[in-house]
Amino acid sequence: MTTLQALVLSCSLKKSPAKSSSELIGREVLAALADHDVEGELVRVADHDVRFGVSTDEGDGDEWPALRAKVLAADILIIATPIWMGQPASVCKVVLERLDAELSEKDEQGRPLVYGKVAMVGVVGNEDGAHHVSAEVFQALNDVGFTIPAAGATYWVGEAMGSEDYQDAGPKPDTTGLTTKTAAANAAHLARLLHKEQYPRIDS
Repeated sequence: MTTLQALVLSCSLKKSPAKSSSELIGREVLAALADHDVEGELVRVADHDVRFGVSTDEGDGDEWPALRAKVLAADILIIATPIWMGQPASVCKVVLERLDAELSEKDEQGRPLVYGKVAMVGVVGNEDGAHHVSAEVFQALNDVGFTIPAAGATYWVGEAMGSEDYQDAGPKPDTTGLTTKTAAANAAHLARLLHKEQYPRIDS
């Protein structure tokens, strides 16, 4: 069986080594993917100088090109983001804006370079909004060419107006844990199919 590669872009607002619930859920996704012969790594975007913009390289020390290379090398991309004010974190939005450049980056068959790659989402927060955040992120990723698997998101939200973080909430094997396993299984299956047979070429 072909070993696939996965990349988690953790969009926590916190830099390492601060604890992060979005990093935790990202690592749980990687652990679930490992059961399906998928290797992976996690990058906390806030640890890198990623500039605002919608190009592949904003210059002047922009560190997005190095992260972009990891995205292009992966079969599965996982965006892990907290919810803030009902929205994906600002770091997540910067990542999506930078991925917008992929609309103009084509392979020799005329397809965007991320065609054939699968995308997943992990969401954590202390308020409702996980479905809204997943919808925003999935639509942006699909727009630039990523394929979304069935049940491709996993999430945890705490009590309304609460203050408990996912990392402090304890294991949730029958809820978030099961959802994570399902999302990982579907993503790995879809990525393996696309790895064997890419989308058709685009004729102008």
